[in-house]
Amino acid sequence: MKKKQIFETVIEKSIFPDTGVAVIEGHKVEVKHTLPGQKVRIAITKVRKGASKARLLLVLSPSPLETENRCPHCEDCGGCSYQKVAYEEQLKLLETQMRELFAGLIPEEAFGPVIPSPIFEGYRNKMELTFGDEEKDGPLVLGLHKRGSKYDLTPVTGCRIMDEDFRKIVSATQEYFRESGLPFYHRMRHEGYLRHLLIRKAAKTGEILIDLVTTSQISREESEWAKLMLSLDLKGHIVGILNTTNDSLADVIADQGTGILYGQNHFEEELLGLKFKITPFSFFQTNSLGAEVLYETAREFVGDVKGKRVYDLYSGTGTIAQILAQVASEVTGVEIVEEAVEAAKENARRNGLDNCTFIAGDVLKVLDSLTEKPDAIILDPPREGIHPKALPKIIAYGMQEIIYISCKPTSLKADLEVFSQAGYEVKKCRFVDMFPGTAHVETVVLLTKVNN
Repeated sequence: MKKKQIFETVIEKSIFPDTGVAVIEGHKVEVKHTLPGQKVRIAITKVRKGASKARLLLVLSPSPLETENRCPHCEDCGGCSYQKVAYEEQLKLLETQMRELFAGLIPEEAFGPVIPSPIFEGYRNKMELTFGDEEKDGPLVLGLHKRGSKYDLTPVTGCRIMDEDFRKIVSATQEYFRESGLPFYHRMRHEGYLRHLLIRKAAKTGEILIDLVTTSQISREESEWAKLMLSLDLKGHIVGILNTTNDSLADVIADQGTGILYGQNHFEEELLGLKFKITPFSFFQTNSLGAEVLYETAREFVGDVKGKRVYDLYSGTGTIAQILAQVASEVTGVEIVEEAVEAAKENARRNGLDNCTFIAGDVLKVLDSLTEKPDAIILDPPREGIHPKALPKIIAYGMQEIIYISCKPTSLKADLEVFSQAGYEVKKCRFVDMFPGTAHVETVVLLTKVNN
């Protein structure tokens, strides 16, 4: 087997994340974005002793799992690798992948089946779309980047994981700006006007916030576009229409000044009986109904915290902290993003919770200043997991139980290995499907100290 060599083979199984495994000449080959049972043509990209890597060139015949195709964009977009797989089979795939990933690290009896999302279509409460073209000099498109491309876009007016109201807003906005003749922002030349459209909607209240992101290269009042948005026949109701200026060279949504075209600059969502004020750039789980399942699972793992002191490390906007604060005596949240901390403080006030303290800072450093030992610790770190130097400080508290919520299983696996060496084992493990149609999954584990 050599690099660039081309083979036709059948994918035998899938592993996390979104990777198929074939056996060629007795050698394992990993191929991203493939499913068990697919016959594929691949090109070898890396030759390794354990498992070589290959790039998918063509699916020659589909997998027996591919029985549906609800989305017209899934081939180009690439965001929903499992869109063609029936939802029940998606859950089975994820469970098989997780059991293999954590084999030897999580006891068999600790596993539970993947908990499904309450809805598997239209569940996203936030979409960030980009203005550009589908091909060079083609018509204006408001969509998502094509898989593997930094510049080409694919329209997503039929996207199945977007809320139905989002699809109406995107279609109307794309048509309006096509007729306007306004240029999109060229990321190579750093010229143009239209950059992004950000849409957020609350699942419980139905409130919608729309933010048009443009450069300052053209001075223009977007009141006519705002009127068009307000005229749309939507199931939810628009509470704010904004226009954010972004002259950053990076292809990201940066807030360099936001004006209000209509209404207000935030919307309100409800989660497990609590209310949360959310601004355009606030962090909030993208599947509100799924988030309730995730946090209910975490609350179940925590058990009785009545009268106890809880540390919520990597607390974000304080969602978990506030859920626990309803029964705990005191909850301290630590989060490095200052905007998230301010949002957490405001939301706690809105919910009448005066036993929450939120600290802005790096967990690694803040732990040195916290003098009181907690009765319970909740961990919900970013995708890359806990900082290696913060882990020993957390372990040093000697907690009998620790709850760990993870959005990236491979990072969780690395951290669990450290906890295991320190005498902890996983007593319970639950996977929550927050992103149906995709290869991603959230994990909640209950760690128990068994070795002193």
